[in-house]
Amino acid sequence: MTKVFPIDIQGHRGCRGLLPENTIPAFLQALALGVTTLELDVVITRDKVVVVSHEAFLNHEICSDLSGNRILEAEERNFNIYNMDFQELIQFDCGLLNHPRFPNQKNIPVSKPSLQEMITECEQYAFKENRIAPNYNIEIKRTKDGDHDYHPDYIEFTDLVVEQIRQSAIENRTTIQCFDLEVLQYLKENYPNQKQVLLIHNDKSIDENIDELRHLPHAYSPYFELINNHTVKFCKQNNIKLIPWTVNETTDMKRLISMEVDGIITDYPDRLIQLF
Repeated sequence: MTKVFPIDIQGHRGCRGLLPENTIPAFLQALALGVTTLELDVVITRDKVVVVSHEAFLNHEICSDLSGNRILEAEERNFNIYNMDFQELIQFDCGLLNHPRFPNQKNIPVSKPSLQEMITECEQYAFKENRIAPNYNIEIKRTKDGDHDYHPDYIEFTDLVVEQIRQSAIENRTTIQCFDLEVLQYLKENYPNQKQVLLIHNDKSIDENIDELRHLPHAYSPYFELINNHTVKFCKQNNIKLIPWTVNETTDMKRLISMEVDGIITDYPDRLIQLF
């Protein structure tokens, strides 16, 4: 059975510190550790498949070309996922390279999964292991500059993701997060029951960021060093979940827990779980 924790433990891109990011093995390992929420990112292929990937291209830090050589940083944007069909994309390995920032990450041969297969595998695992079905925190990786070049416009992008969530019947266990305000405003207007998360990496106050969004999100998710007592108070007063990212050091985890955050996103869910 799944252990119940006092906060939402979110495995960042599965458990990036332990296994290749945004891959099915990483998500299954996160579930085995006991996370309550799987945090992930999605992009779109040319044939409109929603794919689990942080970048809309093949990142030089984690992906190899078809000859097995590390993709050069200067050339990575030429490997544009939006210019590939899904069957073409899965020919590229994104798990065998040593990650320069995660030296303890286990290297395994693996390709980028579709959102559909990722959800299916995780749901089946939870059922088989008699665990509580996981929550999903899905980031739409949209930028205005990338419209029509690296992904569809924000309307089509959002519609594709919401449709996959609905087809997978996980609406009640899913939040959609984004830095982009147009995506979140479109969600509010067209999918008002869909829980959404405002991602933040700026120096503005929470008051300013919420004013710009023009509505209260389900959760507020800033870079963890941006959280202060006012942020905590504002969220509590407005019934907004406070879930900082990406917290990897135990000392920071303890400090944030003492501030009574509602959840923590981490590359090392094993470290966070050991605190409870």
